[in-house]
Amino acid sequence: MENKNMNIEELNPTFLFTWTGKRTADEKNYHSHDYPELAYILSGKGKYRIDDVVYDVAEGDLLILNPGTKHQAIFCDGENPTTEFFVGFTDVKIGDYEPNEIPRPGGQAVFHTKGDLRQKLFKICASMGAENAVLRQGRYFMLKSYLMQMILLIVREQTEPVEVKTGYSFESVNKKYVVEQIVSYFEDHYAEKISLDQIAENMYLSPFYISKIFKSETGDAPIRHLINIRLEKAKELLEKGWGGSIQEVAAEVGYDDAYHFSKLFKKRYGMSPSQVKKG
Repeated sequence: MENKNMNIEELNPTFLFTWTGKRTADEKNYHSHDYPELAYILSGKGKYRIDDVVYDVAEGDLLILNPGTKHQAIFCDGENPTTEFFVGFTDVKIGDYEPNEIPRPGGQAVFHTKGDLRQKLFKICASMGAENAVLRQGRYFMLKSYLMQMILLIVREQTEPVEVKTGYSFESVNKKYVVEQIVSYFEDHYAEKISLDQIAENMYLSPFYISKIFKSETGDAPIRHLINIRLEKAKELLEKGWGGSIQEVAAEVGYDDAYHFSKLFKKRYGMSPSQVKKG
């Protein structure tokens, strides 16, 4: 296992193509590409010449062909030809590796997969093949998501998992982070038009999920929390001797309707905005 850092800070590859087929003849050209390519042997046996090293390949083998890696299928078993799955992509940066370089287990271009990893890769290849065969809404993004899973599985195979301490939940920390981001957004933008759908879209989460985790972490619904922030800001303005109208103070904290604002304010503090202003 190499000692290079494999941390993935961002993963947003550009999917180029995928191809599945039987190798019925030797490749004519010994060639390379300027983009990475992953090839998975779905069945059969054969040989590959990769950077002047000849490898035996068989079902379950993953070929990691980084940019500039010369390769060629040089042997085809007529009775048991290889069925191969290829996916090409670009715009990947993993840790200390060069742009578009995919880490190779043991530094070898051919990785003999087994067990759970083998089954996961077979499943991903099958899913990508099925998605590629039919033109459906979001096809590119589905293919891209499967590609991302393949890349992550390859990286995970070469890194040790960090043991989670007793009582420590990554999921809860993740939830806490999401809620903190939403609260911070409320604090900075309470005077603007804010909707749960808008927040969900910006965070790539569903409105239902955001509402659920927000309430689990704070005990309150996100919009209710925003209302409380707005009313607190309004009360501060009024107590400091706000010289404008109630309509204006309402607008300052994000409300177009002064009547609605006053109704919420009185429900929260037991007195109207006008009474606080006079006091």
